[in-house]
Amino acid sequence: MNYGHPLTFGTFITPGADAVSLAVRSEELGYDLVTFPDHPDTFDTWTLLSWVAGRTSRVGLSANVLDLALRPPAVLARAAASLDLLSGSRLSLALGADAGAGEAIDVIRGMWDADGGPLRFVGEHYRLGGAQPGPPAAHDVPIWLGGDGARALRLVGERADGWLVSLDEGGPDRIRAGNKLIDEAALAAGRDPREIRRLVNVPAGSGVADLLPLAVEDGIGTFILMSDDPAAIERFALEVAPALREAVGPTGRQLRRASVRALRRAGIDYDRVPASLPVIEPGDPGYARVRSTYLRGGAPGLVIRPGDAGQVAEALAFARAHPHLPLGVRSGGHGISGRSTNDGGIVVDVSGLDSIEVLDRESRLVRVGPGARWTDVAAALEPYGWALSSGDYGGVGVGGLATAGGLGFLARDHGLTIDHLRAVEMVLADGSVVRASETENADLFWAVRGAGANFGVVTAFEFQVDEIGDVGWAQLVMDARDTATFLERFGAVQESAPRDLTSFLIVSPPRAGRPATGHVMAMVNAGVPETVIDRLQPLADIAPLLDQQVVITSYAAVMANAAGDGHNGQGEPVTRSGLVEHITPEFAAAAARLIHSGAVYFFQIRSVGGAVADVPADATAYAHRSANFSVIAFGANRQRVDKEWARLEPYVDGLYLSFETDGRPERLGDAFPPGTLRRLRELKARYDPDNVFRDNFNIRPEES
Repeated sequence: MNYGHPLTFGTFITPGADAVSLAVRSEELGYDLVTFPDHPDTFDTWTLLSWVAGRTSRVGLSANVLDLALRPPAVLARAAASLDLLSGSRLSLALGADAGAGEAIDVIRGMWDADGGPLRFVGEHYRLGGAQPGPPAAHDVPIWLGGDGARALRLVGERADGWLVSLDEGGPDRIRAGNKLIDEAALAAGRDPREIRRLVNVPAGSGVADLLPLAVEDGIGTFILMSDDPAAIERFALEVAPALREAVGPTGRQLRRASVRALRRAGIDYDRVPASLPVIEPGDPGYARVRSTYLRGGAPGLVIRPGDAGQVAEALAFARAHPHLPLGVRSGGHGISGRSTNDGGIVVDVSGLDSIEVLDRESRLVRVGPGARWTDVAAALEPYGWALSSGDYGGVGVGGLATAGGLGFLARDHGLTIDHLRAVEMVLADGSVVRASETENADLFWAVRGAGANFGVVTAFEFQVDEIGDVGWAQLVMDARDTATFLERFGAVQESAPRDLTSFLIVSPPRAGRPATGHVMAMVNAGVPETVIDRLQPLADIAPLLDQQVVITSYAAVMANAAGDGHNGQGEPVTRSGLVEHITPEFAAAAARLIHSGAVYFFQIRSVGGAVADVPADATAYAHRSANFSVIAFGANRQRVDKEWARLEPYVDGLYLSFETDGRPERLGDAFPPGTLRRLRELKARYDPDNVFRDNFNIRPEES
């Protein structure tokens, strides 16, 4: 019987002093899994699994098997979810098939599926009056059962994801008999037997001739070597496993549980997803963590989480086979304008491509994955005395910001994030992986810096970062009841300030009888207190101060402002955005009317100019270099926001697309001058003629 499972290999290691080093060696040799028996008279297996998780980075982790008499299932469920999160989706849960195993599975899955509420359960063996589930696991943790009694085998067929058995004196006949009972029980329960992986512990000395019939005739998908001998572990990995893989030939992907398959969305050929791609479907426990983004609610039919450029290419090939579906590309999930989630479509989530590497210390060249968060980039650069201007929130992913522009707290002194970009590795719509720089695919490199979402998926960025010491960081809260005057004064102070001052202003409308307030966040690129005070004093004199905080700190400390990674956006964000040359009295008056209209709940002005304007307008696809300010407003009702925003339009020249959710085609003309847009369309026709990357502010290849 061939159950279609990919062939994998593991080790069975006795808990003890050498167990960790043997587990690390197993990973080095390419094993897929390391397992440890669970006995009360040895090292605690769960503690050992946790320690091994910290010492390894790739290999799967499991007990072989856990003793439920020692592990209350509700506690075990929380521990398993936590370890799966910390290890990066590497845990499998193998349980002993004792009398309460069926209820234990129900409790564990109930805890994982409880969606934040307390779980209540009344059974013969376990009772829960309201257990808190804790965080969800990072992936659909498979539950395997050990044992070969008739009751245990029926339970495997009815509820488990795998059967774990040892190859002892019963031999293959015992496995065939067990498979028969499991398959019958699965069919009777309305399940497909292919949902259930078959795993076997094999003794040292097992060879290809011993194991090949088990794989081909009995559907064994995982062989686990029982040995603490490093030489035996090495021989099995280097000789037996590759020979067995070659003899067995290509395999498929393990079939998901029926309960998961029942929630699949129409129009997606799930059975053709390449087995090599990590995916999350609507029925998987981790789906709630990936369905939505920071601001937008979503319900994609499939989230693909590639681990390298090759898997990104595979993901895009699968997406191209579904041209009727929306395609989102997600790095950190904070995109306001970008469609990094959707309803019923495909999302390629590159958050796992999060490496940060120094390529050349002398030239300050670093390589960063698109899934890295800016707080992590800042922390990695700080020990070198380096920094890279990168927005205002550390939780944002590198990929979206570094292909759009990057308006950060160092912008006036050091330019946009894209101005520090020296090369990218990216996967194009046709799946080809290319490098783009000033000397390689230079036209593509031009387009990526400001319109990258339309041309491919960047899988690595190379930045030349700046030497940055301590900075002054201020947060000033001011009375902004005379809002128009306040805005005009802010603009005048910021424009006349030296370049080492970059400030962002948030104006909150009047609430509950309180006047409008202005919250200024300002960075001075200097660590000298006298300089910091000199730069900040004009800002503090704009209006009466209600609160203030000024510190000398590091750029990394400022960017360490990211909250948890859970994204639970609801609905659809409503924003308008524009670039402004000056905060004129006319603009200030129109903006004040907008703020006081009740149509918006958030209004921000970010200062740019300075070093941003030093770059020629035609050097990158981000062309509106002369603007001194970027303006953004959030509201709840599209019609009201658009109506009130219309007062500002006569004073707006240009648009930063990352902050805009008005998807009307004319917004492209606002974002890109005619010459820039014409060149982008020509390049789109060359690099993405089928318009694969269209679920954004789309530059259509056929338009001219």
